[in-house]
Parts: sequence; C-alpha cells; structure tokens
Amino acid sequence: MSDTATPDINIDRSRGDFSFAEDYAFDAGIGLREDTIDYISNVKNEDAWVREFRKKALKMFEDKPLPTHWATKDLENIVFDDVRYYLAKGQKASRSWDEVPDDVKQTFERLGIPESERKFLAGVEAQFDSEAVYSRMKEELAELGVIFVGPHEGLHEYPEIFKRWFGKIIPSGDNKFSALNSACFSGGSFIYVPPGVKVAQPLQAYFRINAENFGQFERTLIIADEGSEMTYMEGCTAPRFDTATLHSAVVELIALPGAKIQYITVQNWSNNVFNLVTKRGMAMEEAEVRWIDCNIGSRLTMKYPGVVLKGRKARGEVLSIALANDGQHQDTGAKMVHAADETTSNIISKSISVGKGRSSYRGLVQIPKHLKGCKNNTECDALLINTNSRTDTYPAINVRGDHNSVQHEASVSKVSAEQIFYMQQRGMNEGEAMSLAVNGFVNDLVREFPMEYSVELKRLIDLEMEGSVG
Repeated sequence: MSDTATPDINIDRSRGDFSFAEDYAFDAGIGLREDTIDYISNVKNEDAWVREFRKKALKMFEDKPLPTHWATKDLENIVFDDVRYYLAKGQKASRSWDEVPDDVKQTFERLGIPESERKFLAGVEAQFDSEAVYSRMKEELAELGVIFVGPHEGLHEYPEIFKRWFGKIIPSGDNKFSALNSACFSGGSFIYVPPGVKVAQPLQAYFRINAENFGQFERTLIIADEGSEMTYMEGCTAPRFDTATLHSAVVELIALPGAKIQYITVQNWSNNVFNLVTKRGMAMEEAEVRWIDCNIGSRLTMKYPGVVLKGRKARGEVLSIALANDGQHQDTGAKMVHAADETTSNIISKSISVGKGRSSYRGLVQIPKHLKGCKNNTECDALLINTNSRTDTYPAINVRGDHNSVQHEASVSKVSAEQIFYMQQRGMNEGEAMSLAVNGFVNDLVREFPMEYSVELKRLIDLEMEGSVG
C-alpha cells in the first residue's frame, strides 16, 4: 500500500458531543413497517427490484431473533419501534462545500472535515443522518475511471458494476442486523477502482448522527479491480443523548486478482450508541484485504471484520484496538475463511478494559481439509485496568488436514499498583503512569496505524486514563 501521509482525524470524544436543532425535509416517522420502506423507496425514486429487496430483508429482520444466546443482553434495551429510520435535509449530495446548508456545514467544520480534505484526501464524503450532504473526488482520479459516489448513485448510474456485487458478500439474511440494514440502507459509499490504478491518497467518508432516537444504516461497497490499490477511511461521531441511538452498517469489499484494499475505521460514537456492524471482504488470487479497526466509543459495539480468502495466495489481515470504559461493552473480533491453497491470514487484537468496562474478543478461523499451504496467525491480548473491569476471549479455530500452519496466542494482564507506584516515584502522576503502561501495551500494534492515527490514539488513551486507577 502507499506510504502517502494520511489525514489527522481528531478522535477526542468531546469534539463530537454537540448537536443542532434541524428541520428535515424528509422524515419517515417513528417505527419500522412496510410503509416506512415504501416512504424510503419513494423518496429515492428506486426501481421495483430495490423496493422488493428491501421488503424481503424487512421480513428476514422480523423473523430473526436477537443474538442474545451468545452476545450481551444489552441488545434487549433497543426498542425498534421508537427509532426513526430515515431523516434527511435533502436527497442530493453537494459537489461544492459552499452549497452545503449552513447548519450542516457548521457541524462538519467543527469536526475538521473540509480542512482534512484540502490537506490530505483524494476524495471525501460527509453523511449527516440518512444522506450524504457533500461528496467530491479529485478530477484526476475521475479521469482514470475511479468511481466514488453513494450507493443510490451507484444503483442508478453504474448498475452493471453495482448489481453484480451488491449483497453478494453479505447477503441480507446473514444476521438480524444485516437484514435491518438491507431493509433501510441509505447513504454510505460505492467505490470502484479500475484495473491497475493505484490511488495514492486515501478516500474518506465521515458519518455523523445528529438526531435523537435515530438509526443510521449506511451501505458501503468497494470494488478494487485487477492489480489496483486503494485506502479507504471512515470516521464516526454522534452527540450524547439520554436515549439509545442505533448504528447498523454493512460493508462489502471485493479485491479482484492482485488488488489491495486497506480499510481504516476510527469509531468514536458517544456512549448511548448501539454500534452493530457487519463487515466482510473477499480476496481473489494474490489479492489482499486489510482491516485496521479502532473501537473507542459506543455503549455496545458488535463488529467482526472478516475476509473470505477465495483465490490462491490471497492475504487477509485484521488489526484492531478496542477500549471499553465505564458503561461500555466492546464485543469485537475477526473472521478468516480460507477457501484456496496457499492463503495467509493474520489477526492481531488488543483490548483495554477500564473501570467497569467490558471487552470481548470473538474470532473465527476456518481452513478446510482439502486445502494445502495455508497459514494463520492469531494474537489476542487483553489488559485490565481495575478490579471491576472484565475481558472475555472466544476464539474458534477450525483447521483440518495436515498441510497447513496455524498459531494462536492470547494473554490477559493487569496493571499492578506496584507498577504505578514505581512510575510515580519517578515524577509521574497517577494518570501519566497509567497512560504509559497502556501505551506500552498497544505500542506494537499502534505502529501499524497511519502516523496521524497513532498520535490521536495515544492522545485519547491519555484522556481515558485520567483518574482510571482506584
């Protein structure tokens, strides 16, 4: 992948904790019914097959139970009938920042989006509640045939590419929340990189929830054609409300032979957000899909980026950091499905539990009996900060046959009072000592993040560790 500098995205939680009163031109009301689906389809002027796709997904969502048999029972606190499933100020994303409505522009300017675009990005999309309000890509990339639009435009303007892969990597019935997304999807990104094109600068989307009692359901589809390379980054924030907010995205990545996709997430939702996301990529022959995943905010996150290694010598990697503070549960992990010879996968997970926070690693590695020359490495390490913090590890590694190599290691450690006392004797206060211990724990993984992300992650850890001991 390119070593080009990536943007400085501030993930300080307090930066996103604000909201403005909004007048929405389009509002589907509260609750999810068939007429909600009809409203969304009518507003978007969708073809009949899309409306039917949504309604079939709605039936799947209604029929599937909540996954409380293995996940936290906190899901039962979501009242789906109280959620607003579609809110938008307008239907078309502006190509000029000056055309964005002033109140929305004010929100994104406080989050630093235009500045990042000018300095670092090849293209940016800013989504406000249900729809993108701004979308622009550098002209030289468009001349090379790169497509970077929302899924609505993808459906209408590039159906021969979009329909071939849409819903193929993650079908609607994959799980209850992929079905919910398929029924209500709005916003997100559709990206296509032509054969041999290497996008040197990242493309970025920024997802902002502004409304209370709201559900955001963006849909992202990225296709890297043969021999192409690209990096995509997403950032997420929402203000803190007393009521629950729902975020349920679906992300599908397709790396065709020899292509490389790197997908970077910095998720910094406020602590009332249920973040329930399905992400999966497919890597063809000698292709690579790499997820870099940072989960800091939310009340509950359930997210397990996966790669189906479908072509010979395909490579998949998930690097993740999760930090759970008081009132948070980070249930994260990775899935690697080997489906061809000589495929390689790597999973490295670091979790930190602070106060009464809970982190869980949930992983899956599958290598069938008939394959040869496959390799997997899995490392999941957890750090407990307080006596009331909690961590759980649920690795599932299913390897058959005698011609493959798998290694797994896991550790759980605790920062001791003696360590903190030792550092305090050398002039550090309690928060500084804890920050040093935690940064040392994640340092080998943070080095894999782009430089600007590494700086911000360390800065956020410093903020989280203040007053964390005791």
